[in-house]
Amino acid sequence: MARIPILYQDEHYVAVDKPAGMLVHRRGMPGEGIPVLQRVRDRLGRHVFPVHRLDRPTSGVLVFALDPESAARLCAAFESRAVEKRYLAIVRGYTEESGIIDYALREEPHMPLQPAVTCYRRLATVELPIAVGRYASARYSLVEAVPETGRYHQLRKHFKHIFHPLVGDTTHGEGRHNRLFRTEFGIDRLLLAATDLTFTHPFSGEPLHLRAPLPPEFTQLFQQFGWPPV
Repeated sequence: MARIPILYQDEHYVAVDKPAGMLVHRRGMPGEGIPVLQRVRDRLGRHVFPVHRLDRPTSGVLVFALDPESAARLCAAFESRAVEKRYLAIVRGYTEESGIIDYALREEPHMPLQPAVTCYRRLATVELPIAVGRYASARYSLVEAVPETGRYHQLRKHFKHIFHPLVGDTTHGEGRHNRLFRTEFGIDRLLLAATDLTFTHPFSGEPLHLRAPLPPEFTQLFQQFGWPPV
């Protein structure tokens, strides 16, 4: 069993680079595998406490607290929006150069709408000479997304809302484009990565910037599309 890379650790927190396709904590469903929380706990030989979440198909920076007090302080920072989260995503079509998606979302269908805001900017584009549907070519954008809120599936729902669904999203995306990336590039994952997390350390008061390396699937596509490093 491959070890999950540790990006940062001190006496209060540990940050890891969560792989795509891995649950953060156990849900009791068959075939779910060993969750990240259990893997980190077993590696450190101590309890760890989740302070935020990443969807199963999303990779990137994930922080755990090492005691309840540390968890409470960082959870409060997340709840007060004092933590900046930066994601990279590949989406269908050419987005605007930048934009703000202000579109309320429901955590579950029966729950009330909650405010949800995402800022984004386009970093690169590519047009592939591959027919998809009624179009002779397929266009995609690399975007940087900074969610100001943390709703369930926020980025996936927001980019679908502006008609630029994330590639590899089997819930909110488009199957034709997902199949293109599987067939042409051998990539069968959601192309969403939590690359950066920035906040003031709740104990030291010092700024802390946590960064995960670009996932190999992104690195592959950057090379094939001629995109510069970001």
